[in-house]
Amino acid sequence: MPETRSWQVRWVGWGRSAVRAAAGAGRAAAQFVADEWFFARQWWRKTPRQRKQTWQLTAGSAVAGLAVAAWAVAVAGPWDSGQRTAERALAAAEDGAGERHDPAARPATPHAPPVLPALGGPVPTGRGAAPVPTRAGLADALAPLLKARELGPLRSASVLDVASGHEVYGVKQGAPTTPASTVKLATAVAALTALGPDHRISTKVVADGAGRIVLVGGGDPTLTARAPRQGTGERPANLRTLADDTARALKQRKTTKIALGYDTSAYTGPTLHPIGPNENLAPVTSLMADEGRLDTSDHGTAPRASDPAAAAARTFAKLLHDRGITVKGTPKSARAPKKADRVAAVASLPLSTLVERMLTFSDNDIAEALARQTALATAEPAGFAGAGKAVHKVLAARHLPLAGAAFKDGSGLNRDDKVSAGLLSHLLLHASSPEHPTLRSVVTGLPVAAFTGTLSGRYAQTAGAGAVRAKTGTLTGVNTLAGTVVDADGRLLVFAFMTSGTTDPRGAQKALDRLASTVANCGCR
Repeated sequence: MPETRSWQVRWVGWGRSAVRAAAGAGRAAAQFVADEWFFARQWWRKTPRQRKQTWQLTAGSAVAGLAVAAWAVAVAGPWDSGQRTAERALAAAEDGAGERHDPAARPATPHAPPVLPALGGPVPTGRGAAPVPTRAGLADALAPLLKARELGPLRSASVLDVASGHEVYGVKQGAPTTPASTVKLATAVAALTALGPDHRISTKVVADGAGRIVLVGGGDPTLTARAPRQGTGERPANLRTLADDTARALKQRKTTKIALGYDTSAYTGPTLHPIGPNENLAPVTSLMADEGRLDTSDHGTAPRASDPAAAAARTFAKLLHDRGITVKGTPKSARAPKKADRVAAVASLPLSTLVERMLTFSDNDIAEALARQTALATAEPAGFAGAGKAVHKVLAARHLPLAGAAFKDGSGLNRDDKVSAGLLSHLLLHASSPEHPTLRSVVTGLPVAAFTGTLSGRYAQTAGAGAVRAKTGTLTGVNTLAGTVVDADGRLLVFAFMTSGTTDPRGAQKALDRLASTVANCGCR
């Protein structure tokens, strides 16, 4: 911004930056601040010069008030049924959890820098009315950055304008390459398409003849056995609740001594990912509690149980014992009868909430579960191969650019996954479009640059802080970034930047961040 602008307009820049950051606090807050900023810009451009001078005297307090209100939304309350109301505070306490396939020290969470497009020019009227960047303008800004030595031999990019759906920049956008965790965007879109955002996954207990009950796993990746946290709002399904209801139902049937089996038949194929035992992912089974974690963490890497289903069944047996039900012997693997009498059941949070959590924290366990849920919904075997086939089939029905695409898992840990930058940007285009409201949680789940999830330690003191929302992807030699950004003219764009063969992971990550920040800071006409 010009150095000659008044101090009052500098306040406006700070206010817009804070509003952008607060937009990550939840869908309602984001819409509110976006609307307020849109109308403020219209007022400025239509107001005579002498009234603008009067307005400048009060701009500081007015915009500061809006910024403080938006910031209050961002820091208030816990995670509540998909409304990420505590992400700012959570990000400040992050220790690098999130996506930690290549762990490294992370800087403190910064404040967003001032970002304010030039006042003047045509007045926007309606959705998409802000000036669209030109292909030549974006090429001038991005092409030199794609030549950064930190990037690997393969460098691809795709930038799309959301309002028109047109590509405004592309380099090797159709070249399939290893996506790492950005493949979770495909998993999310496929699951939401096949099942809908309101779908819930059930875990139940059924009676299996005289004297035995069976704990049946439906594949809920967020099922927990921990005491509920304080606070309001919906909570994940809990084995404690299931034990309460089961014990009550058994006592009503005059039964206080039973045998316990557990059924994991919803999923098929190997439970171990091709990478083998790994702290990034538990063995994939339709029954587990707390993702099979052996510590108190709730996301990020952690030691895992070698048999999460058996561990969950043992925990359930202990919970029943605490409630006056004696479990004879050790719980054993069993197959529940098809028409068994249901004793009790609990349901997961809505699928939209699971998608948000998966994307914000790059949760591999949720990703593999959602891929298998997609397989179940499309009558494919619920294993690695069937899930990949199901994701491909569902995305093909959306007419997405799938040339060369291969889905070997749902999480992106498999290097044999292949997608193009064009596919990633089109997935985000669908999710950002008002025509596809069932996909909205793909956008709301994206980490906010410098503030939340896997981006909480990135974009310090850049134009992208608070303005870029993106899914990261990192494996050794692979760096990807795909998300949404509003440019300096107020135009909503989606982007995907991919590189492989890198030898400097930190440098490659910063090079991709520079690309996204440049789009945020650019009218590029």
